[in-house]
Amino acid sequence: MTTHVYVCSAIGEKTDGILLYALDPDKGGLTLESKCQDGVSYPFYAVTDPKQKFLFATDLVETCDGRPGGAVCTYAIDPATGALTFLNRKSSEGTTPCYVSVTANGRFVLVANYGDGVVAVFRVEADGRLGETVAMERPVFPSGDTKREAHAHSIVLDAANRFALVAELGLDQVITHRFDDKTGKLTRVGKWSAPRGAGPRHFVFHPDGRHAYVINELNNTVVAFAYDAGSGKLEELQTLPALPKGFQGENYTADLRVHPNGRFLYGSNRGHESVVMFTIDPKTGRLKLVGHEPTQGKFPNGLGMDPSGTCLLAGNQKSDRIVSFRIDQKSGVLTPTGSTMQMRSPACFTFLQRKSS
Repeated sequence: MTTHVYVCSAIGEKTDGILLYALDPDKGGLTLESKCQDGVSYPFYAVTDPKQKFLFATDLVETCDGRPGGAVCTYAIDPATGALTFLNRKSSEGTTPCYVSVTANGRFVLVANYGDGVVAVFRVEADGRLGETVAMERPVFPSGDTKREAHAHSIVLDAANRFALVAELGLDQVITHRFDDKTGKLTRVGKWSAPRGAGPRHFVFHPDGRHAYVINELNNTVVAFAYDAGSGKLEELQTLPALPKGFQGENYTADLRVHPNGRFLYGSNRGHESVVMFTIDPKTGRLKLVGHEPTQGKFPNGLGMDPSGTCLLAGNQKSDRIVSFRIDQKSGVLTPTGSTMQMRSPACFTFLQRKSS
């Protein structure tokens, strides 16, 4: 198998679109293979369907085909080369779409809109094109609280596709929706409330399906949960700082990634310019701090981990630089490989595995 990775270039007056690199997981080296700017202006987040036939990307445009707000774009993936062919795009039903996910059956795409907190579900046609909007949920503000602004920052499905969980940065909540994988409908069933001003950003499940984690952008913490797959309920286990003791500068956490073996968790610090490393207790899901590894650049917005768990990539948005790290399989410690790649504003990594020709 050959490992490839799509990288979205999103922020700034000029972007590179969606770039495809070949990755050598052992050495961490990246080789540019193709670039796609068709149909998209500012791609921020992307994901492939389970069969890796299509790629879906959010676009941070201000209008989509005459409608105010962002867009969601879909592409066919060439099975031989990984090159993208633009299929179509739809309004994201909100502003500043920052996250997209796909159901296990590939029939629906779910989008979180940061600008206004709207989450939406789209039908995926057999040819990969985006079809009708089948569900749209607007934010529910806390009673009497008129000063908040809703900012949905991620929407993630559990392994059974029974529940979709939304990290709501503006409302300081992780909101659980029951998801109907036949119709795409969402039904709000509960929430976990973070401390005021915490800012939940990215939410991830542990491979065991019994634990989950969220990284809080504004108070720079990581929270571990026990997850009830039957009810979608989250039980908070612990909260740990993402920053080292004594750090006094400005910082905003961003991405969060669980290692495929379920033993390690990584989060990015924008300001401290580091990756925070944790080990995960296999029985309890609780975290233990390992340390911090500098990202060798500014504002690491996105992290990427190859499917084998050998290599981690850090996208330093404000220094236009991707830096690769080798992952120690016993300790989880990151070590720079020495390989870097310059590109405009790397924002998101989406991995693709295909058979070598």
